[in-house]
Amino acid sequence: MASDASRTGPRLPPTRSTATPTDGTAHRVGGPASATRSSDAVRAVLLAAALVAGWMLFRELASLFVLIVITIVLALPLEAAATRLERRRVPRFVGALLALVTIVAVVGGVLYLAIPPFVSELQRFADQLPGLVDQLRARLGASSSTDGATGQSLQRSVQHVLDKPQGLLGPIAQVGLGVAGALGAIVLVLVGAFYMAINPRPLVDGTLRLFPPDRRAWVEEAMTDIRGQWIGWQYGVLVDMLVTSVLLYIGLTLVGLDYALVFSILSALCVVVPYFGSVAGGVPPVLFALAERSVTTALITLGVYLVVQQIEGNVIIPMVMARAVSLHPAIVLVGVVLVGHLLGFVGLIVAVPIISATIVLVRELWVRRLEGDAPTGPVRPPAEG
Repeated sequence: MASDASRTGPRLPPTRSTATPTDGTAHRVGGPASATRSSDAVRAVLLAAALVAGWMLFRELASLFVLIVITIVLALPLEAAATRLERRRVPRFVGALLALVTIVAVVGGVLYLAIPPFVSELQRFADQLPGLVDQLRARLGASSSTDGATGQSLQRSVQHVLDKPQGLLGPIAQVGLGVAGALGAIVLVLVGAFYMAINPRPLVDGTLRLFPPDRRAWVEEAMTDIRGQWIGWQYGVLVDMLVTSVLLYIGLTLVGLDYALVFSILSALCVVVPYFGSVAGGVPPVLFALAERSVTTALITLGVYLVVQQIEGNVIIPMVMARAVSLHPAIVLVGVVLVGHLLGFVGLIVAVPIISATIVLVRELWVRRLEGDAPTGPVRPPAEG
């Protein structure tokens, strides 16, 4: 009688042993692949939780972020002036103070001269809004079933801005209550910018220490690039606002349009926001001319704005701003929408610096590293002007 082994053939070893090893430790059933899948799932959950927590924290600290960006933007020209005066043996404290006093005096003088007539004309314009809207609807042939509700709604919106202008500050208004909060935010920004300009080196060194030693040259080069772009942007915006306001005021006055000062100042302020600002500043005067005067006057007003925009786009921006800040229009459009949604109205004011800084950081700290580039050598620290 043949044995069991001869009838069934040779016994094959099992593919997976479930016996306990001789050292007494249990087998891991899944093996290395199962452990990898488990760790990947844990990392994905942790990453999602970190993103949610970061988003909630950002929403809570949005006002602080905007204040910090505005403070740095204002500190850059103070630091540059202090550095130049220091070369002429003027102490940095005195140089930064002189620059700050000059900026405050110039801005205060412009506001003192422009704000009273601007507010007066804007109030008069708000009082006439319901009638102007009715005239515009009649001229366009629209039905008046709303019985002036649209005009009254616009009037309430403009009146709310006149009564509570601090509402335009968006998340910054959360720093304090009412006008006191707005004034407190302004004082905080001025004082912070002044002290940054006096001694920026510790802040620069502290920022560099947040990165590994082998990445600090890249970070320092990125900071220098951002500094140059932000200063160039400020200079370009100031020139653009001045030229736009003067040309529009002259053009609208020659057309004979009422509230020329209001429309010119509004358009000058809107140039801070690329592309969208031009449209936002040009629509109100054209509609006003159409409602108050005629189609011909509205077309002439539109022509004035188009001429000024051509001067801005083909002369001012290429000569003053494009050399410092070179951004693709599509990136600017998407970035402005995103920044405005996250940070509110005041975020739009610093949208271009935020976008340019983001582009520089991505290029210097990620793209160039992937491409195998190296820093361009020793760079001038951002604090040395």
